[in-house]
Amino acid sequence: MLISLVTGNMIGSGVFLLPASLAHIGSISLYAWVFTAMGAMAIAFCFAKLGAFMPKTGGPHVYAGAGFGSFIGFQTAFCYWVALWVGNAAIVIALVGYLQPFFSGLVSSSAKLLVECGFLWFITLVNICQVRFSGWLQTIATVGKLVPLLFIAMGGWFWFDSSLLSQSYNVSQMGNLNAFSAAASLCLWAFIGLESASIPAGQVDNPKRNIPLATLLGTLLAALVYIASSCVIMGIVPIAQLQASTAPFALAAKLILGPVGGLIIALAAIVSCFGALNGWVLLQGQVAQGAAEQGMFPKFLAITNRYNMPYVAHIFTSCLITMLLVLTAHRGFLSQFNTVILVATLASVLPYFYTVLAALILKDGQLDLLKTNYEKAIAIFAVAYSFWIILGVGPVVVYYGMGLLLLSFILYAFKHRHYQEQA
Repeated sequence: MLISLVTGNMIGSGVFLLPASLAHIGSISLYAWVFTAMGAMAIAFCFAKLGAFMPKTGGPHVYAGAGFGSFIGFQTAFCYWVALWVGNAAIVIALVGYLQPFFSGLVSSSAKLLVECGFLWFITLVNICQVRFSGWLQTIATVGKLVPLLFIAMGGWFWFDSSLLSQSYNVSQMGNLNAFSAAASLCLWAFIGLESASIPAGQVDNPKRNIPLATLLGTLLAALVYIASSCVIMGIVPIAQLQASTAPFALAAKLILGPVGGLIIALAAIVSCFGALNGWVLLQGQVAQGAAEQGMFPKFLAITNRYNMPYVAHIFTSCLITMLLVLTAHRGFLSQFNTVILVATLASVLPYFYTVLAALILKDGQLDLLKTNYEKAIAIFAVAYSFWIILGVGPVVVYYGMGLLLLSFILYAFKHRHYQEQA
């Protein structure tokens, strides 16, 4: 279940859209996929070590707080929590967008909003009930989405034309290094979620074994699917068609299977978004609960029900998502999706940076947590990679991220003043 949580949270709406985005850069992006997979595995290794060392509910802020103190812990929790529920808004928007070919009435903003809220609150109810039930649902959804993706990644080689890759190596009008960096920044979005196994640690059996195993295996599985499927699609679909497509996997499936292939991939995209939404809604409550238990967030967010699930945190966070959906409902599908996804990107990368730094300085008793030079080298690479990605996400995302960081200072000041007055 943990492996499916990690893999399912990463393989969401992004994998079905990224090949079209990367087609504007060229087949050089395949090298970016490999390098990003290496960076993601290095970050996943740090999460695996920390998850086994500190199996506490909450995830990144637990490790950042242990390494750098309460303020960085609070900032990490706040940024990561915002990234979760804003990202969930983007996922539910994408889910309903994939339904539009089947239900033409979803073109209207009011109908779209009602269906978006319906999916969101159904998944919220599922996650309020029991974590194991949510885990089984995630396992089913992960299998459902992987089958068609693996079909493209494996079966598509019979239609593969390597000349399409050589003809479109770099079509971005940038230098190779800049094109590579731009592609790597896009690719990282597909790996956000690699930390998922560490967040519900309080509900995990044998966390010292299962959290590291699920983190590394889940990330590796997603990386293999991404690299293989992207390579196949760029070797099947001409670059001009791929650049103009809003459903690159469906386009490739049509070339392989005919019109029925596009329908199958559309259904896979719906299952993918549904599974990703289920996994991320689980985490949005767990993160808020963990932060509340440590005194970072209001205490009412730590209240649990008879299933030991943080139902108040789930309801509160889903109310925020609903508000965001309402406020952006007047925009078109892609505009609404892009608006909310910008805020989530940098808010996700910063907690990674703090976490991998914490892995380098924390100690297990008298010994460093990373005991060998090999382990330390992996962590140093993860730090350098995270820093490089933060610099490369672009000025618009950095603008939103800076506003988020400044807001965390204000909220922390009010929280600190409140505790001083209580004392």
